[in-house]
Amino acid sequence: MIAFDNSYARLPERFFRPVEPCPVAAPRLIRFNASLADELGLDLGAFDDDALARLFSGNALPEGAAPVAMAYAGHQFGNFVPQLGDGRAILLGEVLDRHGIRRDIQLKGAGETPFSRQGDGRAALGPVLREYIVSEAMHALGIPTTRALAAVLTGEPVYRETALPGAILTRVAASHVRIGTFQYFAVRGDIDGLRALAGHVIARHYPELADLQDPYLALFRAVAACQAALVARWMSIGFIHGVMNTDNMTVSGETIDFGPCAFLDEYDPRKVFSSIDQRGRYAYANQPGIAQWNLARFAETLLPLMGGREDENVEAANEALAEFGRVFQARWLEAFREKLGLTGEADDDLPLVNDFLALMHRGEADFTLTFRALAKLAGGAPDAPLLAHFSDAEGVTNWLSRWRARLSADLRPAADRQAAMEAVNPAVIPRNHHIEAVISAGLAGDFKPFEQMLKATSKPYVERPEFAAFMEPPKPEERVARTFCGT
Repeated sequence: MIAFDNSYARLPERFFRPVEPCPVAAPRLIRFNASLADELGLDLGAFDDDALARLFSGNALPEGAAPVAMAYAGHQFGNFVPQLGDGRAILLGEVLDRHGIRRDIQLKGAGETPFSRQGDGRAALGPVLREYIVSEAMHALGIPTTRALAAVLTGEPVYRETALPGAILTRVAASHVRIGTFQYFAVRGDIDGLRALAGHVIARHYPELADLQDPYLALFRAVAACQAALVARWMSIGFIHGVMNTDNMTVSGETIDFGPCAFLDEYDPRKVFSSIDQRGRYAYANQPGIAQWNLARFAETLLPLMGGREDENVEAANEALAEFGRVFQARWLEAFREKLGLTGEADDDLPLVNDFLALMHRGEADFTLTFRALAKLAGGAPDAPLLAHFSDAEGVTNWLSRWRARLSADLRPAADRQAAMEAVNPAVIPRNHHIEAVISAGLAGDFKPFEQMLKATSKPYVERPEFAAFMEPPKPEERVARTFCGT
């Protein structure tokens, strides 16, 4: 059924706490991701919806599972918490997918664990629907991300501000090891634990580093490079994670935890949606700086493992940390060159990109639709549809002259240039107001909008008339000002 091979559960027991999911009253399947199950090599073809609901609620523990709650610490909004851990998530185990890649299967909302800190360990329906939609949309957009395998109603209420339907998400990840996992052992002075964890991560994610003279410095460089690429991709699609704590930053370079996340409508680099981010720490434009700050915390945990003297290790880590900024800037500029249809490199590409973003900010232009309209203009469309996205189009016409001059050396047919730009500028993103509408319908027992939105976001780079409504920005009364963590 599920061929588990649980390497994390073979680590010393201080890395986790064994715990089984708490059974729920009346599990009912909302959705099962059959294509992902096939990719994982799961043999579930004989399971009907009731059997799948029992399996993905934790009521029927599959053979070979080794359920654990993982231990980790973390900086939350800059404040260090020495023990966090999986308070409402249970790692069932690991499988090798059809490509031989090891993947975690985790239940989120499966009940109380030793790390629940007086919480109920449950999840409400709304955050489960949000994470399912956004994680699968991110995958379709080509962004490294955790995936959603199943969503199940529990038949039991959870109590937050009010009583809400309970639900459980089955999440799939390359792994759930976070920077906060390393911090958990570092704060305890557990050097053996740090070495075992680093060895596990290298073997699982970066095996090419194992035989290097200083594999731990190389591990830091590899994780930093993955994070630089990841955050650059976030920025290119207008994604705001919303809660970039060190316990929400994976060493595999995947996007994880979609509680208060959101996508830009109108472009504003200072935009914040998360209700708990009162000071804008995790605003859109702050994300690369926060990633670097988090990586500095990661470097601190690895210093005791590095081979040189303490001062040499600090110097090497600082050099690697500075490299993050250079790699991020290169990846960011590469992504925005593609969004503007620029080939090759020119000295004025950076000001060309920044000036367009400044015009978008001043003109309150929709981030997604403006770049999509620019792609059509590159294919020969008139200027008017692009200019219509700006409340104040002053300066845009002058910028277009500079842009066209930069494109003049590109010998591609206009149709090919448009196609290349449309392949990186999505037509459909999981817009905040549509997610809220899906959640409202789900709370009323109607999951048809959920299914419709999953279909709409499954091919984000293709304009399909039947999903035209999902391309539209929100009306003033539909704007979402705040998103909320599901804890």
